[in-house]
Amino acid sequence: MKVKTKCIAIVMPLLFLCVSCAEVKKEESTEVAIEKVKLMTLDPGHFHAALVQKAMYPQVDSTIFVFAPKGAEVDDFLTKIKQYNSRVENSTAWEVKTYLGDDYLNKMTSEKPGNVMVVAGKNSKKIDYVLAAVKAGLNVYADKPLVINPEGFEKLKEAFIIAEENGVMIYDIMTERFESTTMMQKQFSLLPNVFGELIDGTPEEPAISKESVHHFFKYVSGKPLIRPSWFFDVNEEGEGIVDVTTHLVDLVQWEAFPNQIIDSSQVEMVSARRWPTVLSLEEFQNVTGSDTYPEYLEKDIAEDGLNVYCNGEMTYKINGKFAKVSVIWNYKAPEGTGDTHYSVMRGSKSNLIIKQGEEENYKPVLYVESKLGADFEKSLNLAIENEIAEQFLGTTVEKVEDGKWKIVIPEKFKIGHESHFGQVTENYLKYLASGELPTWEVPNMITKYYTTIAAYKKAKEN
Repeated sequence: MKVKTKCIAIVMPLLFLCVSCAEVKKEESTEVAIEKVKLMTLDPGHFHAALVQKAMYPQVDSTIFVFAPKGAEVDDFLTKIKQYNSRVENSTAWEVKTYLGDDYLNKMTSEKPGNVMVVAGKNSKKIDYVLAAVKAGLNVYADKPLVINPEGFEKLKEAFIIAEENGVMIYDIMTERFESTTMMQKQFSLLPNVFGELIDGTPEEPAISKESVHHFFKYVSGKPLIRPSWFFDVNEEGEGIVDVTTHLVDLVQWEAFPNQIIDSSQVEMVSARRWPTVLSLEEFQNVTGSDTYPEYLEKDIAEDGLNVYCNGEMTYKINGKFAKVSVIWNYKAPEGTGDTHYSVMRGSKSNLIIKQGEEENYKPVLYVESKLGADFEKSLNLAIENEIAEQFLGTTVEKVEDGKWKIVIPEKFKIGHESHFGQVTENYLKYLASGELPTWEVPNMITKYYTTIAAYKKAKEN
């Protein structure tokens, strides 16, 4: 089902929500001339905004439009685009047209020189930007999270209804779906001969668990990342339990229930907690370049330093299965390490475990842990040869110990976090061209944010 657009020559999506949404009549398919997608970047306050344009795309016009208030954040975005344009290998050729002023949002929605709004910055403002965009008939391509509090979640539900009425698309950037070990974990979980079925689990031993460890000080595109001071204000960035956990909750739904619509009524929050990471003034200075804590952070300053509530953990039931998600932030990773990810899916025949510790040289590695006898290795090798090779040709299996194997994925599939933004964007562009999202994407986005907000409310009770 598709709808015509009013002001741009791209077939836009009809989003499927619920019976209470406005009814849209089914129309006969008509040929529409497909022009280039034109990107408008709004208020780029996070480096993810630039990573969307680290590569170029045939479907996207080389002229991009930037609407933002004046300041260091938009300057940093423009600098990164210049770096991409001037690099020796795989250089881009973006032509940037910039409007800087306090009325940047009204300017974008009134002039609309593009048809897709890209937004990555202050999470507190993001849902208002999304609402303004869909009301103006613009598509939205947004960094996570779309919302960080209960009030924002109500606005998000409204935004999806308006997007459907106006025939435009809201899509959040879920890069972790393209990480090779995660993709492999999902693929193995779909093989009954190897995985069996996902068990129900318990709160103590969930059917699916995911944990990520992040660091405030890190390198992006080869340079130390300078984070804005507001990044450490949970009123602007959001607490960890509603920020990074968005990726993990998304992966739980995407892996455990592929291509299925999951309604929020199928989610039961069992427990949730939050705790701070403490930054000294020196550490804060190293990450932000600021000499002092700004006034708006005084509420979070204690004797031991700046308390940032960026850590969170939740245990919940989803579609009858227990799941656990947790996120941890440290100041800086030890030399030679970086952000890490741990994940386990427990099946009736095997467990699928992703580790990223010292033994793995801090690179994600997938292990298969059998619950069966000697015949399991034969089933595993057949799966590698037949099903896995279709997507990951060259993958091999290496026995670690009795009942446990390491999956060796060819290096060509390990492209890194920054490059995943290009992959997600390519996917998004295909949805724009086809005029529709998969039927499960919108309801599952709503359920994803329902889950993070439910965890936030439960953690605040403690």
